[in-house]
Amino acid sequence: MLTAETNTAKIGLMLAAILLFAAVVGIMLFLATLFRGRRADRWVAYAYLTPTLLMLAVGLVYPGVRTIYQSFFDAAGNAFIGLDNYKTIFTDGDQLTVLRNTVFWVVVTPFVATAVGLLYAILVDKSKFESAAKALIFLPMAISFVGASIIWKFVYEYRPDQGNVKQIGLLNQVLVWLGGSPQQWLVDSPLNTFLLIVVMIWIQAGFAMTVLSAAIKAIPDDIVEAARLDGVTPWGMFRFVTLPAIRPAVVVVLTTIGIGTLKVFDIVRTMTGGQFNTSVIANEFYSQSFRSDNQGLGAALAVLLFLLVIPIVVYNIRQLRRSEAL
Repeated sequence: MLTAETNTAKIGLMLAAILLFAAVVGIMLFLATLFRGRRADRWVAYAYLTPTLLMLAVGLVYPGVRTIYQSFFDAAGNAFIGLDNYKTIFTDGDQLTVLRNTVFWVVVTPFVATAVGLLYAILVDKSKFESAAKALIFLPMAISFVGASIIWKFVYEYRPDQGNVKQIGLLNQVLVWLGGSPQQWLVDSPLNTFLLIVVMIWIQAGFAMTVLSAAIKAIPDDIVEAARLDGVTPWGMFRFVTLPAIRPAVVVVLTTIGIGTLKVFDIVRTMTGGQFNTSVIANEFYSQSFRSDNQGLGAALAVLLFLLVIPIVVYNIRQLRRSEAL
């Protein structure tokens, strides 16, 4: 009975939200019809933008300001402790490990994923099986991070080497075939962090290939033909023609993957739960806020993550504007 009442209440809230949305849209359309004259377009734009700005203020600005405010308080959120939470992040041993792992992710993942994607783009460009190859390479992008993590967790799966026990993990089975002993890949630090990074590279390489392949195809044919007539070697073609021409696309791919890497959570949470010194900032923020009930430290980690993302976003926007101006 309680479940039925709960479902009814949820359906009622959903219908109320739909009706409220319809009412807001209707009011906007009605107000838009009232404006006439030279400044009508401006007031119509204001009428449409106002609800959006209100939603952003309620759903984004207020929670952000609230998080910054909460980061200066203790675990319970009652006592003001100033910068102590931030001091903990940069002095506590466990938190320093989290920062170290985050640096590993941000330094390795964007560059390796972009390099692998660029290699894919060059190898499959104008090949006979280009469409099929690109579809297979891009396929991991269609899988959720959780799904990809489960797949790779089976790849790294370990079973003790006792008697006739067969390895179900692909990597350990190959190791056994080669005469070695199975290893607990996700236990040894910092190797386990790099093995988690492999999953992110596997997912993002398809995205990098798609963007860079389109950029390569956009290079004018006359430039390529002129370089070939001048006797430029394949390496010279890549270094002096292809790479400079696709530089804006490379920057976009690097920064986009970099932002996604800074926020990585699903892979770590699914494969190790942050144990064995594999936690990163996003996972630690979740653990401190919802598992350890340390609201102050969790908020401080969220603010730190926000501050780390801002420079990449600003740089990406500047690069996009610069490329549009050319």
